[in-house]
Amino acid sequence: MAEEKTYFQRLLAGEPLTTSVATEEMVVFTRQMATMIGAGISLLETLEILADQSENKGFQRILHKVVELVRGGSDLSDALGMQPRKIFPEIYVNMVRAAEASGQLDVILDRLAGYQEASAALKREIKSAMTYPVISLCMILMIVVGLMVGIIPKFKEIFTGLGVTLPLPTIILLMVSDFMITQWYILVGGIVALIVAFTLFRKSAFGRRQIDWLSLKMPVFGPLFTKVSIARFSRTFATLLSSGVPILGALEIVSKTAGNVVVSSVIDNARENVKEGNDLATPLGVKGSVFPPMVVKMIAIGEKSGALELLLNKIADFYDQQVKATVEALTSLIEPIMIGMMGAVVGGIVLAVFLPIFKLQSELAGGKH
Repeated sequence: MAEEKTYFQRLLAGEPLTTSVATEEMVVFTRQMATMIGAGISLLETLEILADQSENKGFQRILHKVVELVRGGSDLSDALGMQPRKIFPEIYVNMVRAAEASGQLDVILDRLAGYQEASAALKREIKSAMTYPVISLCMILMIVVGLMVGIIPKFKEIFTGLGVTLPLPTIILLMVSDFMITQWYILVGGIVALIVAFTLFRKSAFGRRQIDWLSLKMPVFGPLFTKVSIARFSRTFATLLSSGVPILGALEIVSKTAGNVVVSSVIDNARENVKEGNDLATPLGVKGSVFPPMVVKMIAIGEKSGALELLLNKIADFYDQQVKATVEALTSLIEPIMIGMMGAVVGGIVLAVFLPIFKLQSELAGGKH
């Protein structure tokens, strides 16, 4: 009953029932905490100041919980670990824990903020790559539905009045238009069923693996998603290692944050290999792995030379640039493809509409002779 009372209290107070924090807000929070601690302000006082100045009521409530836990004697990492994972993910908590052990909380927090900024930039690149085709497809569908439901039925009345034998493309077009108008509930139901089926398939272990594998192998977008996975792996792994997180713990976190089951399985195999006392690079370079030879070779050199963190950062920087270049290339490629697709669809509908008129003109011209 206490939980229910708290829920209604928050509801009546107009507070958010779910908490979401923008990446930019988390970056500012982390950098401010690093700056204040580096300036000699105590951790508890820093948290209190940051909690009071937060304009996000949900985030403010969470920070006040963290303050109370720290005031009660908890470590900062333990207090953050008790909060929702979507606010303080595992990588955040583990880096803070490593910072507490090393006594470099301000340095590692600043490094964590840099990691958050790089991750946010990578997400923006992916969004910019996906936004244009999605919007274009939605526009094409809206135009097609508008033509089929609003325009084509009027032409059907004209064709009936003319009494001309309709060509096959026009007959098919009119049948589809009639189906969309009279049997729309079947169409909508079918779309909803497909979405539900895909969602359930995506949630299953087998379905998740198949979809993630397909996303890496699909044309056009496959190479982009592969580069994103490598960039994310390298950046996260380097950040964790440089913060003092042990390699096995770092690999476990990297696997969980990979965002792709296929990539996660390769990292898990590498972790088991390292646990047995073997090297990291060999299992990453097995046949069918998403990691290209260049990345595997650089990781192997980093292991032998003791400069693994440095080389991982270089790999991350390189693939960040590759992702940016790929997005720009995809944008320039997708635009003419979408324009061509829109022209083909709309042109096909228009042609099917005008075919009977062309046929009637030809019959009238033949009758005059």
